[in-house]
Amino acid sequence: MSSRPVPLIPPGLRAFLVRVPLLVPIVRFLRRGPLGRDRNLLITLIVLTVVIAGLAARVSMEWFSPALMIPITLVGGLQLRLRSLAKLLCAVAAALLYVGVARGVGHIGPGLLVTFGFTTVLAALMARTRGKLGVQGLRGDAMLLELRDRLKNQSELPPLPKDWDSRVVLKQAGGSSFGGDFLVSMREGDTVELALVDVSGKGVDAGTRALMLSGTFGGLLGSVDDFLPACNTYLHRQREAEGFVTAVHVRLNLVTGEYVITSAGHPPVVKFEAGTGTWRVSPAKGVVLGIVPDLHCEPDRGTLRKGEALMLYTDGLIEQPGRDIDAGLDRLLGEAERLLPSGFRDGARNLVTSMSAGHNDDCALILIWRP
Repeated sequence: MSSRPVPLIPPGLRAFLVRVPLLVPIVRFLRRGPLGRDRNLLITLIVLTVVIAGLAARVSMEWFSPALMIPITLVGGLQLRLRSLAKLLCAVAAALLYVGVARGVGHIGPGLLVTFGFTTVLAALMARTRGKLGVQGLRGDAMLLELRDRLKNQSELPPLPKDWDSRVVLKQAGGSSFGGDFLVSMREGDTVELALVDVSGKGVDAGTRALMLSGTFGGLLGSVDDFLPACNTYLHRQREAEGFVTAVHVRLNLVTGEYVITSAGHPPVVKFEAGTGTWRVSPAKGVVLGIVPDLHCEPDRGTLRKGEALMLYTDGLIEQPGRDIDAGLDRLLGEAERLLPSGFRDGARNLVTSMSAGHNDDCALILIWRP
């Protein structure tokens, strides 16, 4: 048995509207989708402005100060479209003029007028930005937070077997949530693939491009045999060059420990060898992505045994103004010796903090090892 639908308008209210036909077109006018919500809020804010102006002019300036119109203006900047905000600002200006005439110009001091002017400019900028984004209220900030969380989740390595372990440390320039360094990874059966990518620039300036490329590179990873050449082909097809992109790709067999490292203009991967207790620099190299139409990479193949580790990083850890990059690499390998007493997992964050001290740049470090 099907239940009867619940009416949108209660019968009592519907009967009242039928008796007063003039209210029907008004209700329809106020309920026209998003424009209706914008119009309703505009009417509410204008009514509040008029009420505050009337009470300030006729009752008390102390209890009903014209400064109460400042939060009304801010709410309009956060919620109204630019055209509706202009109407609200006209109403606020008229209300201030009315209070000034009724109470005397001296009651509206220059400090209050300056505050209203600053608030008006701020509200207009917020409404203009939201108009370009096509969002209402704080939805734009919520979208950025969601993108940040997605990028953060994507930068986590997939679960590894119990005889493997890993550590990922990302540090963006200026404490920002977005940066030019990102990681993409996937696991299929006994094979895990990961790629560390560095987009030119730092902080928020490189963050927007990194967000776009992280989705593209994440889709290519595991879908093609030659990951870096496929990324190079994609970037080379772009009409406008927006700076260089470097990347390093590792394909690792979790059963045998065999790995293949390919690099495209990225700082070399280093391997900790348990037999000698030293770090060895990988010879894998290649050209920066997007420069040449056909990318040729010289891979490095090997086997990761018990007690050995691979360390991937970006140039933010070894590059410093006025210093040679080889000197930065030597310093990194020297600081990496400090990982041994406390273990790879506990020492990774300390290594990034030590190497990034004194300069402001995006930094990333990935360690994967067999305990």
